[in-house]
Parts: sequence; structure tokens; C-alpha cells
Amino acid sequence: MVVALIVLVTIVVFILVDYALRVLLKRAREERTRREREEALDIGLKLDVSEEADTLKRVEVDNPKARILAVDDEESILNSFRKMLVLAGYSIDTVETGQEALGLIRKHDYDFVFTDLKMPEMDGVEVTKAVKHLRPDIDVIVITGYASIETAVDTVRFGAMDYVEKPFTEDELLAFVSNALIKRQAKLERHMRHKIRLIKPGTGESHSKFELNVPAGIFISPQHAWAKIESNGTIRTGPDDLIRKIFENIDAVRLPENGQVVEQGETLFTLKIDDYDLNIPAPVSGRVTSVNTEHAEHPEWLAIKPFTLSWMCGIEPSNLSAELSSLLIGRDSVAWYQGEIDRYHEFANQFLRDTTELGADESKEAEQKRNDRFVKMLADFSEPFLQAGSFS
Repeated sequence: MVVALIVLVTIVVFILVDYALRVLLKRAREERTRREREEALDIGLKLDVSEEADTLKRVEVDNPKARILAVDDEESILNSFRKMLVLAGYSIDTVETGQEALGLIRKHDYDFVFTDLKMPEMDGVEVTKAVKHLRPDIDVIVITGYASIETAVDTVRFGAMDYVEKPFTEDELLAFVSNALIKRQAKLERHMRHKIRLIKPGTGESHSKFELNVPAGIFISPQHAWAKIESNGTIRTGPDDLIRKIFENIDAVRLPENGQVVEQGETLFTLKIDDYDLNIPAPVSGRVTSVNTEHAEHPEWLAIKPFTLSWMCGIEPSNLSAELSSLLIGRDSVAWYQGEIDRYHEFANQFLRDTTELGADESKEAEQKRNDRFVKMLADFSEPFLQAGSFS
């Protein structure tokens, strides 16, 4: 009993000491990082970079969370803005005129341009329009006073991501920038080009949402269903990787009944995404011999399962030899997939343009409009390939 108590006390002491050491190390790292950023701030303010822009001041930190260009005609605002963001881990350039800002975005890559709304010669509205024209990849945030909020809201129609109202505290600014960075990263993910990964024996699947797995020995239908011939002659089928990764937030799955007879091109199973039903046609004709009820119970698993485990049902084919010619397999499907990816990005980019006018509006009406447009985008993209037919 005494030995057990000693062992227990020793374990508890060890855990407490380990926790204390971890806390101390974390604080030491944070303090060291803060000192490094303070040094970077001090050094940056002493550097002469006026050959690029007369009022330019630049502070760069190691591994910045983002690169920001701030524009304001009040130097005191820029000084405060710069200090708060540098100490939080952002690299920042500051200038006092919109013309200087436009010169810099032609030479450097920034994640954000923060621009004051009320400035002489070139105001924040003009800066927003010019930045989005010259560098649509850069996100613009407008800094505004209470009296100018209506005009700031208007800048969202010209492409600004959002606006921040001054005066603001350090915590408010950092929370706002952090949220803007999350929005930007989500937008960049939507715009990233998908790569196609041909899976051969010994090659593992990619779990990246930007890589589409195309197993070499599996047939693909023009309606985005895969079909694998099993050793007993039946066909297993499910949604291909493009469907799984583009339409990843699947809310529900409707499966066929065992024994149901389907013709090639008829709806075999349905994926419900928000208010939209994505009906996937059968890649081959035949009788349903098995269904994967797990997906009806856990539709969220569909996006994370290995490709071949995402099967929906098994089919005993009735006309396989004739219908295989209408399917693609392996490398033959790569060029077709690239065309489908390009087509999806056209729809996604149009959706983003259509919703830009809603800006930061968080009202129920605006949210409903976004949802309606998203559902329309899904329908418009899906309609061509959900019509029974052949590869074009």
C-alpha cells in the first residue's frame, strides 16, 4: 500500500513538474519571439527605403502570418497600426498616400491592403478600385470612422473584403485581422487548382482536398460515378473523388433498395448538399445486390474515407460488355478530369463574383441569398454531367 502511494505521488509530481516546465518553455519562447519582433520594429524604422516610396516604412518579421500594406495620411495612426501588427507577427509596409500604395503593389506581393477611407488626393474608395483592378489577388480592408460607415459599406461593392471602424483597441484590431486572414485562407483554398493523381499499385491515395485520386484500374462514368469490377463479376460503384472533394459537406445520402433494377443513366443514389439534391446516375445497368447503409447513417464519413471504401452499392450487371465502352479508365480519364476541374472553377469564380455585392452583410436576408446562389451554382455545374450521355 505504501509503495503504491509512493509510486502515485511520484507520478503526480512528475506530471506537475513536466507541466510547469512546458509552461515555462512556452513563456520563454513567447518572450524571445516578442523581443525579436521588437528588434525588427526598431531596425525597420531605421532603414531607408524611400527610394521605393517617399513615406514608406517597412518592418519584416520571420515567418509572418501575413504581409500587409497600410495606407493612411496620418502618421500617428500608421505608427500605432505598425507596432500592434508587428508584435503580433505580421510584416507590414506603411505609406501615407494612395499613389504610393499602388506603386508598391506592382512590385511586391501583399496579402492585405488596409486603406483609410478619408484621404486627400486619392481616397479609400479609389484605392480599393485601383488595387482590385491591378491586383485582384490582394484583399482590401477599409479603415473608417463612424460618420463614414455608409461609404465604407459601398467599398465592398467595389471589391473590398470588409471594413474596420476606428478607433479600435489592440485586441479589437488583432481579432479583426485574424478573422480576415481566416476568410482569405478559405477563399484561397476555393481558388486553388486541383491536381490529378493517378493511383497505381504501390501508390497511396492523396488526402489533400486539392488532389483528385483516379485509381488506374477503376472505370469512371461521365456522370462522376466510379465502377469497379469485383472478382465475382458484380460492380461496386460510388461517387468519384471530384464529387467527394468539391461537394465535401454532404448532409444526407439516399440509397437504392436491394433488388432494385436500374438502367445506365438512371438515378442510383442521391447526395443532399444544403438544399440541393445531387442525383448520381448508375454507371451500368443491372440489379442492386448490396447497399452500404453506413453512408446513410454517417454521410460525413464519405469525404474522409479511402476511395474504394466510399462505395454506395453493388450491382449485378446486365449489359456490361456493351456499356463498358461508354466509360473511361485510368490515364484515359485524366484529360477529361482536367476539363471538369476547369469548368468547376469557372462556376466557383462566378459564384464569388455574384456574392461580392453582399459583402460583410450578416443579415438573414443576405445569408439566404448566399445560400440560394450556392445552390444554383451546384445545380448549374452538375446539370450537364448528370444528364445521361457519353464523354465529350
